[in-house]
Amino acid sequence: MATTLCSQCDKPEIQCTCEKFCCFCQSQHDIRLAVDRMYYCPECREACDVTLADKDEH
Repeated sequence: MATTLCSQCDKPEIQCTCEKFCCFCQSQHDIRLAVDRMYYCPECREACDVTLADKDEH
Protein backbone atom coordinates (compact mmCIF):
# COMPACT_ATOMS: atom_id res chain seq x y z
CA MET A 1 0.00 0.00 0.00
CA ALA A 2 1.47 3.35 -1.07
CA THR A 3 1.52 6.30 1.31
CA THR A 4 -0.39 9.38 0.18
CA LEU A 5 1.77 12.51 0.23
CA CYS A 6 0.85 16.15 0.73
CA SER A 7 0.47 17.92 -2.62
CA GLN A 8 2.54 20.88 -1.37
CA CYS A 9 5.54 19.31 0.39
CA ASP A 10 5.44 15.68 -0.83
CA LYS A 11 5.59 14.32 2.74
CA PRO A 12 3.17 11.99 4.53
CA GLU A 13 0.54 13.71 6.69
CA ILE A 14 2.34 12.84 9.90
CA GLN A 15 5.53 14.59 8.69
CA CYS A 16 3.86 17.47 6.86
CA THR A 17 4.54 20.90 8.36
CA CYS A 18 2.45 22.88 5.86
CA GLU A 19 -0.29 25.15 7.17
CA LYS A 20 -3.31 22.85 7.02
CA PHE A 21 -6.71 24.15 5.93
CA CYS A 22 -9.64 22.74 4.02
CA CYS A 23 -9.19 23.09 0.26
CA PHE A 24 -12.86 24.13 -0.09
CA CYS A 25 -14.00 26.15 2.92
CA GLN A 26 -10.57 27.15 4.31
CA SER A 27 -11.49 25.82 7.79
CA GLN A 28 -8.60 24.86 10.06
CA HIS A 29 -10.63 22.55 12.33
CA ASP A 30 -9.84 18.81 12.28
CA ILE A 31 -8.12 18.95 8.88
CA ARG A 32 -6.96 15.63 7.42
CA LEU A 33 -5.20 14.54 4.24
CA ALA A 34 -7.36 12.62 1.76
CA VAL A 35 -6.40 10.15 -0.96
CA ASP A 36 -6.49 12.95 -3.56
CA ARG A 37 -3.53 14.63 -1.73
CA MET A 38 -5.69 17.56 -0.56
CA TYR A 39 -6.67 18.55 2.99
CA TYR A 40 -10.35 18.57 4.05
CA CYS A 41 -12.41 19.41 7.12
CA PRO A 42 -14.86 16.66 8.20
CA GLU A 43 -17.89 18.38 6.64
CA CYS A 44 -16.33 18.93 3.21
CA ARG A 45 -14.74 15.48 3.26
CA GLU A 46 -18.16 13.93 3.82
CA ALA A 47 -19.87 16.15 1.23
CA CYS A 48 -17.23 15.29 -1.38
CA ASP A 49 -17.17 11.62 -0.33
CA VAL A 50 -13.37 11.43 -0.18
CA THR A 51 -11.43 8.87 1.82
CA LEU A 52 -8.72 9.69 4.34
CA ALA A 53 -5.21 8.97 3.11
CA ASP A 54 -3.84 7.16 6.16
CA LYS A 55 -6.67 6.27 8.53
CA ASP A 56 -4.44 4.57 11.09
CA GLU A 57 -1.93 7.41 11.54
CA HIS A 58 -4.12 9.38 13.97
